[in-house]
Amino acid sequence: MVFEVVDTKTELTPDNENIHVQIDLVFQADEDQEPSDVVEWAAFGFLFCLAVLSFADARPRGTSDIDYSAKDELTLGDFMEGLSFGAGGLHFGADYIRGRCLKTDITVRPDGTTTLTTWGRGEAALRWLDRLKGKKMMEVV
Repeated sequence: MVFEVVDTKTELTPDNENIHVQIDLVFQADEDQEPSDVVEWAAFGFLFCLAVLSFADARPRGTSDIDYSAKDELTLGDFMEGLSFGAGGLHFGADYIRGRCLKTDITVRPDGTTTLTTWGRGEAALRWLDRLKGKKMMEVV
């Protein structure tokens, strides 16, 4: 599954300490398909991949470190708890999960467009999309 980043907006929050990121994407389809055709089979998996990346990258904030475990993983139950479906499409949203500050919202619409929004996470969401596209991340040697 391939996607294209259509627009990226980053802005400082009013406290000037955090960054709000909104990324608009669209699924890319084959010549004989439309992005809306891709949504039928890709939306759930795409949301789950982004949720896993958000969880893995999330750290505690404030007193949430009491519940934080570095070896914890996002479960399907965690994902389903944040999943909803409405007129806007399939949506995943999470604030805190077991001490991790996710602050992530993702909506996949029936027409193949997607909006990924994070706040208080810096520009981490941009790295998640790079990973999904197969870009190798820098490592400390």
